[in-house]
Amino acid sequence: MQNFHYVYILIDTTTETHHYVSSTQDLQTRLAKHNAGEVPHTSKFKPWRIQTAIAFDCKEKAACVKYSFNGVSYSAIQQFRTE
Repeated sequence: MQNFHYVYILIDTTTETHHYVSSTQDLQTRLAKHNAGEVPHTSKFKPWRIQTAIAFDCKEKAACVKYSFNGVSYSAIQQFRTE
């Protein structure tokens, strides 16, 4: 079976007003870490649930999408990768 790289969007389950975007190869383990408070950026607004997850066949594609969701342009990513 092929290993996929996922870009995921979390939403807090308490107020449903906080979102977090990241990537991983193991969605369930990563979600458990967020909800256990092991990720500093998300520990304040736990618990979380996965709102959206997109699978990619390579890490680079997932990274480009993740960064675009976080406000970094694709051209900026490409420029960074070629420097």
